[in-house]
Amino acid sequence: MNGWLLAAAILLAGGGGVAVTCVATGPLRRRLIAQNLSTSLVCVALLLLAQGYGRSAYVDAGLELAILGPVGTLVFARLLADELRHRGPRAPRLTAATAAGTAVAVIALAVAAGGGRATVKLLLIGGLLIAGNVVASRALAGGLQEGARPESGRGTP
Repeated sequence: MNGWLLAAAILLAGGGGVAVTCVATGPLRRRLIAQNLSTSLVCVALLLLAQGYGRSAYVDAGLELAILGPVGTLVFARLLADELRHRGPRAPRLTAATAAGTAVAVIALAVAAGGGRATVKLLLIGGLLIAGNVVASRALAGGLQEGARPESGRGTP
């Protein structure tokens, strides 16, 4: 077992266990935050496993998860907007810690990749994952508000 595989195992066992526990129990706010966190954890774990096993297919799976994970969180935020409207979940420290941890892991992986196309792909995945995580967290914190625009001049003579 090399260091990359050990890091992936620690990430999945520690962070994944906490995220699964929070997704399975507790109030809606905590479940949505944990779902968003679990996407980031699994994506970074896939990148670590790709480096540890030397399989580029895992990087492709990480790219797909980096794109689809935050989209799934936004779908949940949209569907549950009424429940989140009054008191949406807020986790600014967790979001910042997740973004920082993702950045550290992706930079370490990019340095280990040694440049070229693989490094660009890793940096793209890291950027997508961090941006998607921040956008999804903001959407959860404020809820997605429907029809915030006032009707102008319609229906009143």
